[in-house]
Amino acid sequence: MKTKVLIAGAGIGGLTAALALLKEGFDVEVVEQARELKEVGAGLQLSANGVRALYRLGLEEALSAVASQPRGKEIRLWNTGQAWKLFDLGAESLQQYGYPYLTLYRADLHRVLVEAVRKEKPDAIRLGTRVVDVRYQDSGVALYLDDGGTLCGDVLVGADGVHSVVRAQLIATDRPSFSGCVAWRGVIPAAELPARLREPVGVNWVGPGAHVIHYPLRNGELVNFVGIVERDDWQVESWTEPGSVEECQRDFAGWHEDVQTLIRSVKTPFKWALMVREPIPNWTVGRVTLLGDAAHPTLPFLAQGAVMAIEDAYVLARCLARHPDRAAEALQLYQQARLDRTARIVRGSTDNARRFHNPALAHAEGAAEYVSREWSEPRVRERYGWLFEYNVDAVVA
Repeated sequence: MKTKVLIAGAGIGGLTAALALLKEGFDVEVVEQARELKEVGAGLQLSANGVRALYRLGLEEALSAVASQPRGKEIRLWNTGQAWKLFDLGAESLQQYGYPYLTLYRADLHRVLVEAVRKEKPDAIRLGTRVVDVRYQDSGVALYLDDGGTLCGDVLVGADGVHSVVRAQLIATDRPSFSGCVAWRGVIPAAELPARLREPVGVNWVGPGAHVIHYPLRNGELVNFVGIVERDDWQVESWTEPGSVEECQRDFAGWHEDVQTLIRSVKTPFKWALMVREPIPNWTVGRVTLLGDAAHPTLPFLAQGAVMAIEDAYVLARCLARHPDRAAEALQLYQQARLDRTARIVRGSTDNARRFHNPALAHAEGAAEYVSREWSEPRVRERYGWLFEYNVDAVVA
């Protein structure tokens, strides 16, 4: 009989794991509490290390139809708009790392993964089903569901996000602390923006106590906006809490007119509190493991959150495929392959928050020296090269 893998959560990490495991010949069932499959309206960045995994799973054509490929990244100063090149992308990403750097509407990537999973197994995803309890059995794991049903499998993967039920019940207690930052997000039709804000580049605006990011989505049809500001009066960790344009404008008062234009163009900006969690030293117990935000939630300052989940999923499937009859051992090998890297990314993301919001950015004179030093070519290579060159096919013996 095929090894059966249960996956709690049909987000990007859970679906990537399902696809990778199905392609390796496992039986997979994904349990998702939402009644319909849809993703939040937000963008994400996929550097070459994540794109490699998705292309290896056969998604190159589907992703090319919906992704944007920015030609580079740049830093801009919050009040003057002065720009510095961060690094080239496009052809350079292909040349250096073998795969492109993509920016995607999260819902588009989610749809591509859903279709690919259902192509492998039409009934792999079970909707409208919430996990209320998780228990070990003699030869596997049982999920107890809110409809009174029970699912049994040989392996359980908790891909159920930052508030993971699987983690809470079997592995670790969640201990978040408020980062002191609140994030705003929105997606803007590109046609509503002036040409200078539709350029195929990723832009990081940096300033004292705040920063703004925008980049193209869906082959340039959309522009993703994210603004992060230091404030202590909002501590709700939810991606679906609406705010107002006026409140967002107050958070970025005095910023460059390009930033103001972006904010005015967001129909309904959403806001959420950014919480800090120290990397946990273990996310695997017996035949149960975690991936993505359930295992290592991170601040969004290295653009690696979704990429880590994709890497996790791919490496997990490879480990189980190498040791199909020794699932517990395979899950430990997966964790060993991923623990140090993900912890380094979590801590590096926290460091980048301080870099983006440094007080030296308050005035043009100090900012020029600070940006030239912190985003010099050697510093950029040091911070990003090890991320992008990671090879999911080479990390499992």
